[in-house]
Amino acid sequence: MGKLYIRVDDRLIHGQTVVAWCPTLGIQEIIAVDDESVKNPMLKSIMTMGVPSKYKTNIVSTEEAKELLRKDSDKNKLLIVKQPSKLKELEESVLCCEQIILGNLAKRVDTIYKVSGATGIFYLSESDVALLDSIAAKNIKITFQQLPSTTETSWSSFRQSIK
Repeated sequence: MGKLYIRVDDRLIHGQTVVAWCPTLGIQEIIAVDDESVKNPMLKSIMTMGVPSKYKTNIVSTEEAKELLRKDSDKNKLLIVKQPSKLKELEESVLCCEQIILGNLAKRVDTIYKVSGATGIFYLSESDVALLDSIAAKNIKITFQQLPSTTETSWSSFRQSIK
C-alpha cells in the first residue's frame, strides 16, 4: 500500500512541489484539490505544464478527490489543498495520511496567527487552529515546512507559542 502525504499550500502545484517535495517523499501521484481550479482549463494547464510525466497528476474537485483516495493503490501520493478547511471535507483520507505539511499560507481576512522564521511565513485563523488541533489529537503528524531542506516546525511547538 502506498503512502499518502498532505500538503496545505495555497499555490497548489508549483515548482517547489515538483522539484523538492515529490522526490523527497517518493511521490508517484499528485492530487491537487480545488473546486474552482478544476473548472478552469487554463489554470489546470498552467499548474501541470511543468510536471514531469513520471508523476500522475490530477486536479480535481473535493468529491473526485474522495473517490480517487478510496481506491487502493501502491503509489505514494501527495494530496495538495489550498486551505486547512479543506481537510475537514477530506477527513476520511486525512486520518490515513503519513503527515500533513503546512506550506505557503497567505494572509486572509480571517487569519490572526502568523508563523514565521526559517520555515517561511504562514497565516492561520482560529478555525484553522481548532481543526488542526483536532487532527493532531488523532496522532497525525503536522508540521510547518516550506521546503524539505528548511527547518521543520512541529504543530505542538507552534501551539505552545500561542497559548
